[in-house]
Amino acid sequence: MIAIRSRPELDLIRRSGEILAECFAKIEEALAPGVETRELDRVAEEFIRARGAVPAFKGYQGYPASICTSVNEQVVHGIPGARKLVEGDIVGIDVGVARNGYFSDAARTYPIGEVSEKARRLMRITKEALDLGIDEARDGSRLSDVSHAIQKHAETNGFSVVRTLVGHGIGRQLHEDPQVPNFGLPGKGPMLAHGMVLAIEPMVNEGTGDVLTLKDNWTFVTVDGKLSAHFEDTVAVTTEGPVILTR
Repeated sequence: MIAIRSRPELDLIRRSGEILAECFAKIEEALAPGVETRELDRVAEEFIRARGAVPAFKGYQGYPASICTSVNEQVVHGIPGARKLVEGDIVGIDVGVARNGYFSDAARTYPIGEVSEKARRLMRITKEALDLGIDEARDGSRLSDVSHAIQKHAETNGFSVVRTLVGHGIGRQLHEDPQVPNFGLPGKGPMLAHGMVLAIEPMVNEGTGDVLTLKDNWTFVTVDGKLSAHFEDTVAVTTEGPVILTR
């Protein structure tokens, strides 16, 4: 069942999302060549806890860190550690925040120093795909309208969407119904309604959309070693249109 959130609940998710957006600003200050990904994790956790919230990922199904840091061919769920970012890398940062029993979830992909034109284009198209998907998250639309908008933009521009990983509902739990694929025909699936909250998250690959999992049992990578980008926002469906709660 897809939960319908009341106005007070939406306000609580929004507050969680505001802390998350502020956390990205702190992470951005720390991004530079030579920085270890575990330093980004430390910055994020300290900031979230200082704001009276909790890192939603830490301990979730055994995940060992507060954020995910996915570099270059890593798609999602990269575990922060001793890896140092280098000039030309792109890094996907995924963050979840829990505050007063309500969750928010968002991701951004950042360039480290000067990056290649193909990397810049991949990040731009993925962000545009997210925005187009969000624009379809309207009262009375179908869930697959969101999915189709993302797939169409990515594939029209020569990229692939990851099909084995999906977005999700969010609210009282980090992951709730419905699943939100990044592909599909329009006009299918549940009808969206005022009060639904979705974490919409296109994962777009430079090459094939196929992925595999590393031995850490968390990190997904592209099977061909090519670049991947990831953008995500928590979005409320309202009668006035989609409202982004994590920007």
